[in-house]
Amino acid sequence: MIKTNEREAACEILLEITENKGYNNIVLQKSLKKQPDLTQQQKGFITELVNGTLRNLICIDYIINLFSKTKADKMKPFIRQILRTGIYQIYFMDRTPDSAACNEAVKLARKRGFGGLSGFVNGVLRNAARNKNELEFPDKLKEPAKYLSIKYSYPRWWIDYWLACYVESGVRTIDQIEALCRVSNSAPELGLCVNTLRTTSDELLALLSEEGMEAEPGRHFSHSILVKRSADITNSPSYQKGLFHVMDEGAMAAVEALAPKSGQVVWDPCGAPGGKSFCSAYKMNNKGRIITGDKHAHKLELIKSGASRLGIDIIEPNLWDASSNESLSKAEAETADAMILDVPCSGLGLSRKKPDIKYSRTMEDIVALVKIQRQILSACQARVKPGGVLVYSTCTLSRLENEDNLEWFLNNYPYELLSVRTLWPDEYKTDGFFIAAMRHRS
Repeated sequence: MIKTNEREAACEILLEITENKGYNNIVLQKSLKKQPDLTQQQKGFITELVNGTLRNLICIDYIINLFSKTKADKMKPFIRQILRTGIYQIYFMDRTPDSAACNEAVKLARKRGFGGLSGFVNGVLRNAARNKNELEFPDKLKEPAKYLSIKYSYPRWWIDYWLACYVESGVRTIDQIEALCRVSNSAPELGLCVNTLRTTSDELLALLSEEGMEAEPGRHFSHSILVKRSADITNSPSYQKGLFHVMDEGAMAAVEALAPKSGQVVWDPCGAPGGKSFCSAYKMNNKGRIITGDKHAHKLELIKSGASRLGIDIIEPNLWDASSNESLSKAEAETADAMILDVPCSGLGLSRKKPDIKYSRTMEDIVALVKIQRQILSACQARVKPGGVLVYSTCTLSRLENEDNLEWFLNNYPYELLSVRTLWPDEYKTDGFFIAAMRHRS
């Protein structure tokens, strides 16, 4: 059997993501499953190479362009990935010697039929390695947007948008935006929501330790656990026994704001893959009704299978388009004691976990999403009882999708604001979330 070359595998995955617009989590998982000979250590190395390179892509290309006469965007696609992963190892990984990163890149170029370019690869990487302590970025004071964009690998439009939303309005300072970029560009822990119907946090922590995972209590909630290192979490006995589901503490905060109670009717119209409904069911002690919807049938299957694994029987999956009054016309009006609207959004708070989102989103996407978000708010708000609670949440940091939508909604519908908060990753160490709780006035 031919032994898998981890660096080659990483380059293939990056090629699929960057050239063919594949989603990094999906492409990575599929690739690793196709190579059963890989050890957990090898899988970890490939995962770090892929995700680390994606998180730092703009900065990496900036470095390549400093030491190459041929600019990164003009190179042969596979050579570009070889250089990107090489630069990542040299500049961002402590445990890989610079010489090893250079030598392995040259070997890989030759292996893939680019022997004529092996000297070029060697020259760029060795020159970059010799000068890595002399790397200069744009001046932070004179060109703050350019500095933040290059150093932390965020598209310029994204940085400009954050500066306009939060710095110009006095909500945050440049230093706070830099801290946001830095933390959002780091590797995240894996959040687990404890299934309190079946176990306790202390019991689950002990079991995870026995299974070889490095886990610790969550920062914000007693029913949260953070895992720093693990194999495929879905293969763990604790997962298969339904003792938890994967959920970031930012998402848990939205359910905390909802505060569902035993016996209530709770709606989750944009519910797939089901995390907030599952968390709500734990809080309700599996008593009451949770009406969970999505417009894709295959996503309803994820909700059903997840509920079954966790031993939850109060979730009612429904196929509907939450943005359409026609789609919801057969639904019961004013039946919800509580509703959580975790609407489709730009995901600008998820770049820790989904680094490819930095290169796939546009400002045009945000404008289009605002329209959909308002349609969902309009269509769903009438299903909440007078006196009932509606929580509007997004996993984005975007004034148009968050504060502006909230102001629009309160100006147009009979709701009063109970609480509102933005979870900044640099402050809360969670995904970026916006959460507004409102009460339906009678």
